[in-house]
Amino acid sequence: MNPGTGMPGHPDALTGPDTRTVLGAGDVARALTRIAHEIVERAKGVDDVVLLGIPTRGVTLATRLAERLAAIDPAFDPVQGLGELDVTMYRDDLRRQPTRAVGVTRLPGAGIEGKTVVLVDDVLFSGRTIRAALDAIGDLGRPRAVRLACLVDRGHRELPIRPDFVGKNLPTAVSERVRVLLSEIDGAEDAVVISAPAGGER
Repeated sequence: MNPGTGMPGHPDALTGPDTRTVLGAGDVARALTRIAHEIVERAKGVDDVVLLGIPTRGVTLATRLAERLAAIDPAFDPVQGLGELDVTMYRDDLRRQPTRAVGVTRLPGAGIEGKTVVLVDDVLFSGRTIRAALDAIGDLGRPRAVRLACLVDRGHRELPIRPDFVGKNLPTAVSERVRVLLSEIDGAEDAVVISAPAGGER
């Protein structure tokens, strides 16, 4: 779970007096299609593009983006150009959360050496997850360039990190929780919802 999401998505997240839906399924689909086109345009082709999803929801979003890239340009191979990157051991809050489970890193068949790597995450918040991802990539190879795609940028950055491709810029209060629901994971229709924590908890 990305720290920017606050809590895992669940159908119950769509209910409650302090919860509002800011993106519906159609909005999510259109945002991903637009991001895919922007990736192709900026890369001037897809021959050297690889997507690395950051668990959990970033992996699902990367898979969807890979399908869209292949539809836009058949030169993109969604098998050779898609992977996932676990950043658990590179996080700077690991000592405060020693029970965090280590996930899987699966590099694309094409590798990342000399490639344009597009990191994919659901919510960009403090930027610390992305810093951990950059550290992890540094141990795995030397890409030609690293870009960042996220479905939602909610602000409140603690590090000088900015997305190259973003589905929605979403101004929020620090105390609010932004949750991304994806049908493959949550069993609910795709959505992005904002909720206030119970009891005003921050």
